[in-house]
Amino acid sequence: MKSFIFRHIDSPIHNLDPRSRLLLSIELFLLALLSNQIYEIIFTFFIILSLAFTGKIIKKMLRTLILSLFFASVIFLTNVLVGMSLIDSSVLALRFISIVASTSFFFLSTSPDELEHIMRWFHVPRDVIFAFVTAIRFVPVLLLDALQILDAQKSRGLEVDRGNFISRIKKTAPVLIPLIISAVVRSGELAEAMESRAYGATKKPTTLYGLKLTTNDKIITLLSLVSFSFTAYLYSNELYLKLLF
Repeated sequence: MKSFIFRHIDSPIHNLDPRSRLLLSIELFLLALLSNQIYEIIFTFFIILSLAFTGKIIKKMLRTLILSLFFASVIFLTNVLVGMSLIDSSVLALRFISIVASTSFFFLSTSPDELEHIMRWFHVPRDVIFAFVTAIRFVPVLLLDALQILDAQKSRGLEVDRGNFISRIKKTAPVLIPLIISAVVRSGELAEAMESRAYGATKKPTTLYGLKLTTNDKIITLLSLVSFSFTAYLYSNELYLKLLF
């Protein structure tokens, strides 16, 4: 539950402009795709973990990576069964984990307000921004409602943890139906609240806060671009040599 609630932390990563964090995440994502050797993907993964440790989000990221281990295991076993070597299969599995980690790095260190500012900076339509940010904000609210409904139904004798797989799915109906009704009621209340605040009255509404690159943001952005270009060149050059020979 706590993993879905953003909390601002005083760290070098959180103090960066969100656009700089987005650039770092994209660079790490591309490096994970370009990594073709086992030591390359391990080096890329080490960089991601180092940045997560600097941003004090390493625990939340590890929780996310634990959930991705199942899919990474499926990727590894599938490639081994089709005749791929253990090293190449490990590279593909680690690449998937690194991709998940690179995207988690951005979302775990960026608040919904900062996401909204970034989407405004990209000139995304206002309605799309509102729908996306609202969905992110409502995730922890819906999870909390689901836990409360589940506890209430358990106190009434609902045994969710017993029975086979099909019976357990059937037992989720007393939880899902109140949850859906609660979500519909909340959406109606949200619509009334936005209407009372004159949402959509102006085509170009102003904001109290905006994005501004500081000197540290510019330096880190420049260093990250140089480091990424150099590392990507080495990875691509090695891939070219492998294909050539």
